[in-house]
Amino acid sequence: MNPMTTAPEWQHAVFNVLKKGGVRQVAYVPDAGHSQVIRSAIADPDIQDVVLTTEEEGVALCCGAWLGGQRSVLLMQSSGVGNCVNMFSLLQAGDFPFLTVVTMRGEYAEFNPWQGPMGKATQAALELMGIRVLRVSRPEEVEEVLGAGLDAAFEAGEKVAVLLGQNLIGRKKWERK
Repeated sequence: MNPMTTAPEWQHAVFNVLKKGGVRQVAYVPDAGHSQVIRSAIADPDIQDVVLTTEEEGVALCCGAWLGGQRSVLLMQSSGVGNCVNMFSLLQAGDFPFLTVVTMRGEYAEFNPWQGPMGKATQAALELMGIRVLRVSRPEEVEEVLGAGLDAAFEAGEKVAVLLGQNLIGRKKWERK
């Protein structure tokens, strides 16, 4: 099986919107919910994929990309939003456009109690830091909502987070090896 075609269609739509929207850098901490976008970015010679050790590095990377004349996106899980709160002040201080795509945890059918608190606080934390939040809950919404977020960030200069609801991503389970 080709790993580039086994993901749900909405995951391909995420990458396609980013590519069509001129995103040239994709920063991420590895996450299963973003795995298709990450694999696609790695395979695309026109996109620089950047593996981070922690999510707040991605905020600075996005600002630097913009200063260098490129559009970028930060892919992260909702737990990573908590790691970024202090760094989000850079977005305001430098008036940088910003786009992040956040896979949600702590919502639908969550099995890990550690994910609950930040999952519940993600949207409010982003909004408190001046970031507009758009939410996707159904596969057919992905292209439109992410496209609107991308335009708001890079055409209107806004700071935007697109949250991909846990019900969209599906149940996660511990796997024993």
